[in-house]
Amino acid sequence: MREHVEPSLIQKRALEDLRFIRETMASASGYTTLSGPGLVLIGIGALVTGAIALQVPAGFARVQLWLLDALISVAIGGATVIIKARRSQQPLFAGPVRKFSIGFAPAILAGAALTFVLMRYQAWSLMPGLWLLMYGTALLSAGTTSVAVIPTLGGAFFGLGFMALVAPAAWGTALMMVGFGALHVGSGVLIARRYGG
Repeated sequence: MREHVEPSLIQKRALEDLRFIRETMASASGYTTLSGPGLVLIGIGALVTGAIALQVPAGFARVQLWLLDALISVAIGGATVIIKARRSQQPLFAGPVRKFSIGFAPAILAGAALTFVLMRYQAWSLMPGLWLLMYGTALLSAGTTSVAVIPTLGGAFFGLGFMALVAPAAWGTALMMVGFGALHVGSGVLIARRYGG
């Protein structure tokens, strides 16, 4: 009798474990850490910043505008990621949010370090390409643990960054507006509609 009970308990436990694994994988594959409305706000901010930057002479003043926009974007992004994670009952320091952050942070930190180096040498015209390229790299890396729209977005940023590095310097602000502005708005709308906000 005992022999019949034990296999059925083991089978029941195995089925429960498989169900848990399937549900976990399904929720992870349909969840992206980034907030759609957050990306839309960040994109609108970049479009406004770009419009102002076009009125400012190229150089340090323009870089300051974009750095201010970056700080505001980090605050918006951080707040909206926290709101989305809580609403989706995702832990902030484990699961998808943690994996995304681990993939995202190195390229962003490298971009920040390189920004200080370029500022030291007043290489203003290289900054749009650097920022787009490093942000794209961060999204490509972090996107390996997210939905397909994130690495696709990363690839688009990467391409824009390369273009900004080889194109005339005068194109820098326009390419920043396309990337940090239009791409963020478009992907934000897509994420909001398809991936839970």
